[in-house]
Amino acid sequence: MVTGQTLTRRSHFLGTKIRNLRKRNRLTMEDLSARCVKLDPELAPSVSYLSMIERGKRVPARDTLAVIAAVFQKDPQWFMDDAEAEQEIRPDKSGRGGIAGIALEPGFLFSQEILQIAIPEMLAQTGTSGRQLAHLLIRAHQEHHRNHFPDIERAAEEVGGKQLPIHVDDMLSIIRKTGVKIKWFSRTPKEVKDEAGVKSLGTVRSFFDPPGTLYLNETLKKQAGRLKYDLALHIGHFTLHNKDGLKSVLLAGRSQSNNSSGRQTGSDLDAQDILNAWRDFECSFFAGALLCPKVPFRQLLDRNSYEVGVHKQLDVSPSVVMRRMTAVSPYPHWHYFDAYAPGTLKAVYRGNGIPLPWGNMRQVEDPCQHWSVFRMLADSQRGASAQISVLDTRDGPRIYCCESVPDRDMADNPHVLCAGIDLNPALDAAGSPAREIAQQLKDACAQGGGDSAVPDYVRRAILSAGRILNIAWVERGLANPARLICSRGSMCPRIPSCYPAAESADTMTVMERMQQEIREET
Repeated sequence: MVTGQTLTRRSHFLGTKIRNLRKRNRLTMEDLSARCVKLDPELAPSVSYLSMIERGKRVPARDTLAVIAAVFQKDPQWFMDDAEAEQEIRPDKSGRGGIAGIALEPGFLFSQEILQIAIPEMLAQTGTSGRQLAHLLIRAHQEHHRNHFPDIERAAEEVGGKQLPIHVDDMLSIIRKTGVKIKWFSRTPKEVKDEAGVKSLGTVRSFFDPPGTLYLNETLKKQAGRLKYDLALHIGHFTLHNKDGLKSVLLAGRSQSNNSSGRQTGSDLDAQDILNAWRDFECSFFAGALLCPKVPFRQLLDRNSYEVGVHKQLDVSPSVVMRRMTAVSPYPHWHYFDAYAPGTLKAVYRGNGIPLPWGNMRQVEDPCQHWSVFRMLADSQRGASAQISVLDTRDGPRIYCCESVPDRDMADNPHVLCAGIDLNPALDAAGSPAREIAQQLKDACAQGGGDSAVPDYVRRAILSAGRILNIAWVERGLANPARLICSRGSMCPRIPSCYPAAESADTMTVMERMQQEIREET
């Protein structure tokens, strides 16, 4: 029984559980308070008191907790820390993409003061740079907002007048109006190492030197799409940041970021580095919005069924088109990768929350080789390819379709661009049972050793959803075998496993194994 003496020390997850139950039942705090008043007007919490409970600022009296519990048909004990309620203490992300969230509980351990101490220590012990953390924070922010940044869109539209396509001369005219002079330099690519020690070719594309000089690599004269992007990004800096002295340097190669500050970054966390990283992102988003303004670009995509090849009509790079697809499409469940061999991501966006088989902070030993980008990295002669994949997630099997395109950066390093969608929401919206269809496709692939022609019933459902979305490469993907993919070899669903060690992997922790041995001995 819950008593007043024990309630405080056993209620660290109480606020989170109430909040997630309330949201799961589509109740506002006003709704919940009214339901409580209906049960017991004297003990019912007010809206302001409910807010403090949910934020961990107050612990309700046991009688008040009993009223709240009665609304949700729960025993008050269920709200205590030791009750089995893992699902209920997971934050409700309302379908946002990216990594699954965790409850920041107990709240006192996640106060700003404690995090300011703990985060630098974590970076130092794990070897994570402050710049890497900055980009992870920005990516999470980007995915949470589903690439929706209307203020940046408006700023780009005011500068470019929603012109599509916009030409190099138009961009140079905008530059001249800012009073910035352009100087050209010649620099050939040289071998460099990234943060993981992997060698590749790299060079400087362009940089702004305050108070008013923009330096551009001569190579850009022969690559109009890349020249326009660099000009657009610097125009973004001039527009959003008023040429405030930041030396924005654009690099060609597999480097993860531009490191605008120019300082060497280790595990030290510098607030200015995080601000600079955010400004880099703002300018990059601005550049895409200037080159591909939202409304006319969406109309162009609709006319061309979201074919990546529209980049040729606009004379921009395919990466700009693929990244902008994720921002302008009315369908929110997209992902985008820019991958370099042997398995490093220079850019990633996951509005659909697709698990990653690798990252951009470290390489993994057992990445799933059946992802389209990995297969294309391994076969440099492969052309553009559409693939239907099925992958187990914490919510069950999901069907994805992607279009992967090989490319070379300005330093001539090969890489693969990939844009994809989660088809489960589209199947449900089209009236097809997504989970059942995904399970059928998974079973067919499992019986085929990991790959399978798409069964007719599944094919018809996916084809219907793809046509409603008006994405041509969904239909092309159906012409190829569907593939079982996973996020790590230890989770390989194929029989036999692609990684033999994965079949016998022991999932018990050291402590659990010791406990099991003691039980067997006694």
